[in-house]
Amino acid sequence: MDIVSVVGTILAFVVIIVGTILKGSSLDALWNPAAFVIVFLGTLAALLVQTPGPVLKRAWTMLPWVYRPPDIESENLVSRIVGWSEISRRTGLLGLEPAIERESDPFIRKGLQLLVDGTEPDAMRSVLEVEVYAREHTDIEAAKVFENAGAYSPTMGIIGAVMGLMSVMQNLADPSKLGHGIAAAFVATIYGIGLANLLALPMASRLKGLARLRSQMREILVEGLVSIAQGDNPRHIESKLQGFLS
Repeated sequence: MDIVSVVGTILAFVVIIVGTILKGSSLDALWNPAAFVIVFLGTLAALLVQTPGPVLKRAWTMLPWVYRPPDIESENLVSRIVGWSEISRRTGLLGLEPAIERESDPFIRKGLQLLVDGTEPDAMRSVLEVEVYAREHTDIEAAKVFENAGAYSPTMGIIGAVMGLMSVMQNLADPSKLGHGIAAAFVATIYGIGLANLLALPMASRLKGLARLRSQMREILVEGLVSIAQGDNPRHIESKLQGFLS
Protein backbone atom coordinates (compact mmCIF):
# COMPACT_ATOMS: atom_id res chain seq x y z
CA MET A 1 0.00 0.00 0.00
CA ASP A 2 1.38 3.40 -1.01
CA ILE A 3 0.52 5.56 2.01
CA VAL A 4 1.51 8.79 0.24
CA SER A 5 -1.05 8.26 -2.54
CA VAL A 6 -3.77 7.33 -0.04
CA VAL A 7 -3.06 10.44 2.05
CA GLY A 8 -3.04 12.59 -1.08
CA THR A 9 -6.44 11.31 -2.19
CA ILE A 10 -7.98 11.78 1.25
CA LEU A 11 -6.47 15.26 1.49
CA ALA A 12 -8.01 16.17 -1.87
CA PHE A 13 -11.52 15.48 -0.55
CA VAL A 14 -10.75 17.15 2.78
CA VAL A 15 -9.62 20.33 1.01
CA ILE A 16 -12.91 20.58 -0.90
CA ILE A 17 -15.05 19.86 2.15
CA VAL A 18 -13.18 22.17 4.53
CA GLY A 19 -13.01 24.89 1.89
CA THR A 20 -16.78 24.71 1.44
CA ILE A 21 -17.37 25.03 5.17
CA LEU A 22 -14.92 27.92 5.54
CA LYS A 23 -16.70 29.74 2.73
CA GLY A 24 -19.90 29.56 4.77
CA SER A 25 -21.68 27.04 2.58
CA SER A 26 -23.27 23.76 3.67
CA LEU A 27 -22.04 20.33 2.66
CA ASP A 28 -25.42 19.66 1.07
CA ALA A 29 -24.51 22.25 -1.53
CA LEU A 30 -21.74 19.96 -2.82
CA TRP A 31 -24.16 17.20 -3.78
CA ASN A 32 -26.10 17.49 -7.01
CA PRO A 33 -27.21 14.27 -8.74
CA ALA A 34 -27.73 15.97 -12.10
CA ALA A 35 -24.24 17.49 -12.04
CA PHE A 36 -22.76 14.13 -11.03
CA VAL A 37 -24.42 12.37 -13.95
CA ILE A 38 -23.40 15.02 -16.48
CA VAL A 39 -19.75 15.20 -15.40
CA PHE A 40 -18.88 11.62 -14.46
CA LEU A 41 -21.03 9.74 -16.96
CA GLY A 42 -20.36 12.34 -19.65
CA THR A 43 -16.61 11.93 -19.16
CA LEU A 44 -16.99 8.16 -19.25
CA ALA A 45 -19.00 8.39 -22.47
CA ALA A 46 -16.28 10.50 -24.11
CA LEU A 47 -13.63 7.96 -23.07
CA LEU A 48 -15.68 5.08 -24.46
CA VAL A 49 -15.97 6.85 -27.80
CA GLN A 50 -12.27 7.68 -27.97
CA THR A 51 -10.53 4.64 -26.48
CA PRO A 52 -10.30 1.09 -27.87
CA GLY A 53 -11.65 -1.63 -25.61
CA PRO A 54 -8.30 -3.34 -24.87
CA VAL A 55 -6.76 -0.03 -23.80
CA LEU A 56 -9.70 0.66 -21.47
CA LYS A 57 -9.35 -2.81 -20.00
CA ARG A 58 -5.63 -2.28 -19.42
CA ALA A 59 -6.31 1.12 -17.82
CA TRP A 60 -8.79 -0.48 -15.42
CA THR A 61 -6.22 -3.17 -14.59
CA MET A 62 -3.54 -0.56 -13.89
CA LEU A 63 -5.72 1.69 -11.71
CA PRO A 64 -4.90 -0.16 -8.44
CA TRP A 65 -1.21 0.64 -9.09
CA VAL A 66 -1.88 4.15 -7.81
CA TYR A 67 -2.36 2.77 -4.31
CA ARG A 68 -0.68 -0.63 -4.63
CA PRO A 69 2.22 -0.18 -7.06
CA PRO A 70 3.79 -3.35 -8.49
CA ASP A 71 6.92 -4.60 -6.77
CA ILE A 72 9.98 -3.15 -8.49
CA GLU A 73 13.04 -4.48 -6.70
CA SER A 74 15.87 -3.23 -8.87
CA GLU A 75 18.65 -4.23 -6.51
CA ASN A 76 17.20 -7.72 -6.19
CA LEU A 77 16.99 -8.03 -9.98
CA VAL A 78 20.63 -7.07 -10.42
CA SER A 79 21.64 -9.64 -7.77
CA ARG A 80 19.66 -12.37 -9.55
CA ILE A 81 21.23 -11.53 -12.91
CA VAL A 82 24.70 -11.70 -11.37
CA GLY A 83 23.74 -15.05 -9.84
CA TRP A 84 22.63 -16.37 -13.24
CA SER A 85 25.92 -15.18 -14.71
CA GLU A 86 27.91 -17.10 -12.10
CA ILE A 87 25.86 -20.25 -12.72
CA SER A 88 26.41 -19.98 -16.49
CA ARG A 89 30.17 -19.65 -16.00
CA ARG A 90 30.29 -22.69 -13.73
CA THR A 91 27.90 -25.06 -15.49
CA GLY A 92 27.16 -23.47 -18.84
CA LEU A 93 23.96 -21.87 -20.12
CA LEU A 94 22.00 -25.10 -19.73
CA GLY A 95 22.55 -24.78 -15.98
CA LEU A 96 20.00 -21.95 -16.02
CA GLU A 97 17.09 -24.25 -16.95
CA PRO A 98 15.99 -24.73 -13.31
CA ALA A 99 15.87 -20.93 -12.91
CA ILE A 100 13.27 -20.71 -15.69
CA GLU A 101 10.84 -22.86 -13.72
CA ARG A 102 11.26 -20.75 -10.60
CA GLU A 103 10.36 -17.48 -12.33
CA SER A 104 6.75 -16.28 -12.44
CA ASP A 105 7.33 -13.24 -14.68
CA PRO A 106 6.69 -14.27 -18.33
CA PHE A 107 9.23 -11.72 -19.60
CA ILE A 108 12.01 -13.08 -17.40
CA ARG A 109 11.09 -16.64 -18.35
CA LYS A 110 11.23 -15.72 -22.03
CA GLY A 111 14.63 -14.05 -21.66
CA LEU A 112 16.12 -16.99 -19.77
CA GLN A 113 14.72 -19.44 -22.31
CA LEU A 114 16.36 -17.51 -25.14
CA LEU A 115 19.60 -17.61 -23.17
CA VAL A 116 19.39 -21.36 -22.55
CA ASP A 117 18.55 -21.97 -26.23
CA GLY A 118 21.84 -20.34 -27.19
CA THR A 119 20.33 -17.37 -29.01
CA GLU A 120 22.90 -14.96 -30.40
CA PRO A 121 23.29 -11.83 -28.23
CA ASP A 122 22.19 -9.40 -30.97
CA ALA A 123 19.16 -11.52 -31.84
CA MET A 124 18.25 -11.82 -28.15
CA ARG A 125 18.48 -8.07 -27.67
CA SER A 126 16.33 -7.47 -30.74
CA VAL A 127 13.60 -9.88 -29.62
CA LEU A 128 13.44 -8.64 -26.03
CA GLU A 129 13.66 -4.92 -26.85
CA VAL A 130 10.64 -5.21 -29.14
CA GLU A 131 8.65 -6.61 -26.21
CA VAL A 132 10.00 -3.94 -23.84
CA TYR A 133 8.84 -1.22 -26.24
CA ALA A 134 5.47 -2.88 -26.84
CA ARG A 135 4.73 -3.30 -23.14
CA GLU A 136 5.76 0.26 -22.29
CA HIS A 137 3.66 1.63 -25.17
CA THR A 138 0.62 -0.35 -24.00
CA ASP A 139 0.97 0.86 -20.40
CA ILE A 140 1.54 4.50 -21.41
CA GLU A 141 -1.55 4.42 -23.65
CA ALA A 142 -3.56 2.99 -20.75
CA ALA A 143 -2.30 5.76 -18.44
CA LYS A 144 -3.37 8.33 -21.02
CA VAL A 145 -6.97 7.22 -20.49
CA PHE A 146 -6.89 9.04 -17.14
CA GLU A 147 -5.09 11.97 -18.73
CA ASN A 148 -7.89 12.21 -21.29
CA ALA A 149 -10.45 12.01 -18.49
CA GLY A 150 -8.72 15.03 -16.97
CA ALA A 151 -9.11 16.86 -20.26
CA TYR A 152 -12.79 16.04 -20.76
CA SER A 153 -14.17 16.46 -17.24
CA PRO A 154 -13.71 20.27 -16.94
CA THR A 155 -15.57 20.69 -20.24
CA MET A 156 -18.35 18.44 -18.99
CA GLY A 157 -18.43 20.59 -15.85
CA ILE A 158 -18.98 23.69 -17.98
CA ILE A 159 -21.74 21.92 -19.89
CA GLY A 160 -23.38 21.01 -16.58
CA ALA A 161 -23.09 24.60 -15.34
CA VAL A 162 -24.64 25.99 -18.53
CA MET A 163 -27.49 23.49 -18.33
CA GLY A 164 -28.03 24.50 -14.71
CA LEU A 165 -28.14 28.18 -15.65
CA MET A 166 -30.64 27.38 -18.38
CA SER A 167 -32.85 25.88 -15.69
CA VAL A 168 -32.39 29.02 -13.57
CA MET A 169 -33.40 31.24 -16.47
CA GLN A 170 -36.67 29.36 -16.72
CA ASN A 171 -37.49 30.36 -13.13
CA LEU A 172 -36.76 34.08 -13.30
CA ALA A 173 -40.32 34.76 -12.22
CA ASP A 174 -39.53 33.30 -8.79
CA PRO A 175 -36.55 35.24 -7.29
CA SER A 176 -36.48 32.95 -4.23
CA LYS A 177 -35.16 30.11 -6.39
CA LEU A 178 -32.45 32.07 -8.19
CA GLY A 179 -29.72 31.87 -5.53
CA HIS A 180 -30.06 28.16 -4.94
CA GLY A 181 -30.35 27.46 -8.65
CA ILE A 182 -27.20 29.38 -9.56
CA ALA A 183 -25.22 27.71 -6.74
CA ALA A 184 -26.39 24.28 -7.88
CA ALA A 185 -25.40 25.10 -11.45
CA PHE A 186 -21.78 25.69 -10.48
CA VAL A 187 -21.50 22.40 -8.60
CA ALA A 188 -20.94 20.75 -11.98
CA THR A 189 -17.92 22.99 -12.52
CA ILE A 190 -16.50 21.91 -9.16
CA TYR A 191 -17.02 18.26 -10.08
CA GLY A 192 -15.34 18.68 -13.46
CA ILE A 193 -12.31 20.64 -12.29
CA GLY A 194 -11.93 18.56 -9.13
CA LEU A 195 -12.08 15.26 -11.00
CA ALA A 196 -9.42 16.49 -13.43
CA ASN A 197 -6.93 18.16 -11.11
CA LEU A 198 -7.31 16.16 -7.91
CA LEU A 199 -7.77 12.66 -9.32
CA ALA A 200 -7.48 11.98 -13.06
CA LEU A 201 -4.36 13.98 -14.00
CA PRO A 202 -2.34 13.00 -10.89
CA MET A 203 -3.28 9.35 -11.44
CA ALA A 204 -2.20 9.56 -15.08
CA SER A 205 1.20 10.98 -14.12
CA ARG A 206 1.63 8.36 -11.43
CA LEU A 207 0.83 5.49 -13.77
CA LYS A 208 3.11 6.84 -16.51
CA GLY A 209 5.97 7.01 -14.03
CA LEU A 210 5.39 3.43 -12.91
CA ALA A 211 5.18 2.25 -16.53
CA ARG A 212 8.53 3.87 -17.33
CA LEU A 213 10.08 2.40 -14.18
CA ARG A 214 8.90 -1.09 -15.11
CA SER A 215 10.31 -0.57 -18.59
CA GLN A 216 13.65 0.44 -17.07
CA MET A 217 13.71 -2.77 -15.05
CA ARG A 218 13.13 -4.77 -18.24
CA GLU A 219 15.96 -2.88 -19.93
CA ILE A 220 18.23 -3.88 -17.04
CA LEU A 221 17.17 -7.49 -17.55
CA VAL A 222 17.82 -7.33 -21.31
CA GLU A 223 21.26 -5.83 -20.79
CA GLY A 224 22.10 -8.42 -18.15
CA LEU A 225 20.97 -11.41 -20.22
CA VAL A 226 22.82 -10.17 -23.29
CA SER A 227 25.96 -9.72 -21.19
CA ILE A 228 25.62 -13.29 -19.93
CA ALA A 229 25.23 -14.51 -23.51
CA GLN A 230 28.42 -12.65 -24.42
CA GLY A 231 30.26 -14.38 -21.57
CA ASP A 232 31.03 -11.21 -19.63
CA ASN A 233 32.53 -11.45 -16.16
CA PRO A 234 29.85 -11.38 -13.38
CA ARG A 235 31.56 -8.47 -11.62
CA HIS A 236 31.65 -6.53 -14.89
CA ILE A 237 27.95 -7.25 -15.42
CA GLU A 238 27.12 -6.05 -11.92
CA SER A 239 29.06 -2.81 -12.38
CA LYS A 240 27.33 -2.14 -15.70
CA LEU A 241 23.83 -2.81 -14.36
CA GLN A 242 24.41 -0.67 -11.28
CA GLY A 243 24.79 2.25 -13.69
CA PHE A 244 21.06 1.98 -14.45
CA LEU A 245 20.28 2.53 -10.77
CA SER A 246 22.52 5.51 -10.06
